[in-house]
Amino acid sequence: MMLKVNAKGLSCPQPVLFTKKAIETMDSDGAVVLLDSLTSLENCKRYAEKLNCSTTVEMEDGEIRLILKKRSE
Repeated sequence: MMLKVNAKGLSCPQPVLFTKKAIETMDSDGAVVLLDSLTSLENCKRYAEKLNCSTTVEMEDGEIRLILKKRSE
C-alpha cells in the first residue's frame, strides 16, 4: 500500500521534512506527498531526487501529488 503524506497548507521547510520522513518509511510501493504550492513541489521534488527517488507529478483541482519511488541501486 502506498504511503500518503499530507503536506498541504504547510510552509517551508515542513513539506521537505514530511517528504524526508516519507522516503525513510516508504516501502517498495512508494509514497505520495500531497502539496498545494509550486514552491513546495519544486523543493520536495529536488530533495527526493537528491535521495535517489524517481518522481512523478500529478495536478488536479488545485491539489498537487508528488509520487515517489526508490530507484534501484
